[in-house]
Amino acid sequence: MNHIHTNEHKTMWVVIIAASTMVLEILFGISTGSMALLADGIHMGSHVFAIGLSWLAYVIVRKLATNSAYKGNSQKILSLSGYTSGLLLLIFALVIVYEAIQRYIHPSEIQFQEALIVACIGLGINILSAFMLHHSHEESDHSIRAAYIHVLADALTSLTAIIALIAAMLWNILWLDALGAIISSLVIIMWSVSLLKQSGKDLLDMKA
Repeated sequence: MNHIHTNEHKTMWVVIIAASTMVLEILFGISTGSMALLADGIHMGSHVFAIGLSWLAYVIVRKLATNSAYKGNSQKILSLSGYTSGLLLLIFALVIVYEAIQRYIHPSEIQFQEALIVACIGLGINILSAFMLHHSHEESDHSIRAAYIHVLADALTSLTAIIALIAAMLWNILWLDALGAIISSLVIIMWSVSLLKQSGKDLLDMKA
């Protein structure tokens, strides 16, 4: 139970950091008229929701641990949280693929400087969050793994965006931005499917 309390605190701080970043990006996006900054703030909000779900699962497990009337397996709650987060991650990735394809078909001008600043901020926040959520690979806690994959996915998206934006800016090839988004989304889809399989097996009491 000690590792659950530790993971609860880790997840709580990541939620606070991500939520603060989300608010700042949305406020500055509106005040500066930057669609890139505003879009990244809204995208950060989706991860705040997903990671917040993981934190809520820990709160529920902690409260049930002190409830003598509860005789169920609280580990199932963490597995359900992981499964739900994996499903959300898969949906987010598919939406990004769709939007990237639309951008490839109908290219538009990119505000490179603002987009790069946003991507660098996002990368820094997610690297910090990944360090905070780091855990043992042997740990069978799908909730902390889901939160960890969410920040890794966001970091991958930011890193890919930085590389693609720099390349597009230097060579004026706008579709590289869309290609970068598609590549990172395919990796995220593989991560989310793996999480869904592992947490789903736990929910169904199947052997790994």
